[in-house]
Amino acid sequence: MDRLNHLIPPPVVALILVACMWGASRFLDPVFVIDGLGIAVALALAALGGAISVSGFLTFQREGANFDPVRIDKGEVLVTGGVYRFSRNPMYLGWALVLLGFSIYLARPAEALGPIFFIAFMTRFQILPEEHAMLAKFDARYEAYRRATRRWV
Repeated sequence: MDRLNHLIPPPVVALILVACMWGASRFLDPVFVIDGLGIAVALALAALGGAISVSGFLTFQREGANFDPVRIDKGEVLVTGGVYRFSRNPMYLGWALVLLGFSIYLARPAEALGPIFFIAFMTRFQILPEEHAMLAKFDARYEAYRRATRRWV
């Protein structure tokens, strides 16, 4: 099972889930009719998620940090500022919010499994291996950051 650790880039996981959610929605009846308010909520969540994810990416870029989620061993910079003050994983949080917005837009409860699966998959196969690598590389600095900042929100 460990062979899945940081194997698939998180945006690819999210896009696969978007495709699966959309495909499943073609076979399921909506629970409610999405109206203007529902669309606004879905778009707001997706926009918030996009903004959080981009903010995390730009903070990584500004700090000169490795943002390749497959090569986690290449990280040389511990980023704790910007949006990373609120979440240790804002890029993944952003994708989860985009998926949540999309599930609301689709208006089918089964599609809510998409963001739930994303969070579970990212935690197990991306975040936990990243945390082990960060702890090995940055030791007490990362441990202090980990204690002060939540994994998701």
